[in-house]
Amino acid sequence: MNAALSFLQRVDKERYAAFVALAILTVVSALLSPFFLQWQNLLNIIRQVSYTGIIALGMTFVIVSGGIDLSVGSMAAFVGCLAILVLNGSFEAGWPEGTAVAAAVACAMFAGLACGLANGLLVTKGKIAPFIVTLGTMALFRSLSLYMANAGEFRSASSLFGELGSSAPLGIPLPAFILVGLAAALAFIFGRTRYGRYTRAVGSNSRVALYSAIDVDTTRLAAYTVTGAMVGVSSVLISMRFNSVGSSTLGVNYELDAIAAVIIGGTSMSGGRGTVWGTVVGAITLGVINNMLNMVGISPYLQGTVKGLVIIGAVFIQRQRQ
Repeated sequence: MNAALSFLQRVDKERYAAFVALAILTVVSALLSPFFLQWQNLLNIIRQVSYTGIIALGMTFVIVSGGIDLSVGSMAAFVGCLAILVLNGSFEAGWPEGTAVAAAVACAMFAGLACGLANGLLVTKGKIAPFIVTLGTMALFRSLSLYMANAGEFRSASSLFGELGSSAPLGIPLPAFILVGLAAALAFIFGRTRYGRYTRAVGSNSRVALYSAIDVDTTRLAAYTVTGAMVGVSSVLISMRFNSVGSSTLGVNYELDAIAAVIIGGTSMSGGRGTVWGTVVGAITLGVINNMLNMVGISPYLQGTVKGLVIIGAVFIQRQRQ
C-alpha cells in the first residue's frame, strides 16, 4: 500500500489528468449505454474527432506560444472551397483523375499555409492582438467562402476524391491514421527540438525569451503557420468524406472544439505548458462526451453547453493549480 501511495505521489498529475479523465469517462459511458463499446460506434467516434483533432494539434503550438486562433473553422471552409474548385477545374481540363486529386490536395496545403502565415504576420509584424486578428480573419474567410459558392456548396466531380475519404485501411478510418501520424511528428518537434523549447519559452515569458536571444516573432509565426497547415490537411479530409464543401456549414464551431481539446489535454491557456498527445486525448474526450450525450437522448443543441462548461471548468482548475 505504501509503495502504491508513493508511486501516485510521484506521478505528474497534471500531465496524466487528461488520460485519467478519459478512462473514467469511457467506463461511465459503457455503463450508461450497452452500445458504446461496439466496434462500429468506436470507429465513428474516432472518425469524427480526427478532423478537429488534426486542427487542435496546430492549435496546441499557438496556445503554448501565448496566442489564440479563432479563424480555423472559417479557414477550413475557405480552403475546402479552393480545393474543390481546383479539383473540378483540373478534371474538366482533361487532367488524369489522380493528378487532379493531387492538385486539389496541394492547393489545400498551400492555401492553409498561406492563411496561417497571414495570421502570424498580422500578429507578429502587425503587432495586433491575436484575438482581434483571428476574429477578423474568421469573418473574412467565411465571407469569401460564401461569396465563392453563393452561400451554397461545391460538389466534387471526381469519384476518386470521395473514395479516398471513405477509405479505411485495416478497418480504421484514414483520418485516424493521419491524426496519429501527425501527432507523433509534432510531438517529436514539440518535445525534442529547439523549436519546441523556444515555443514553450515564448509562451512562458516572451520578454525573458527575447533577452535569451530567442526570435520571439519567428517562433510565433511558425506556430500560426503550423496551424494553417493542419487546417489544410483537415479540410481536404472533410471534403473527401462528403465529396463536397458547404460554404456555410463546413468548419462551424471547429475553433471551439479545437480550443476545448487543447485545454482538456492539459495545455495552459496562459501559454508555456502543454503536450501534443494530451491534445489528442482531449479531442477523443470531447468525442466521447458528444457520443454519450446522443446515446442517452440529450438534445444535440445542448452539446455546446457541455463544451462551454468543460472549457470553463478546465481553465478554472488550471488557475487553481497555478
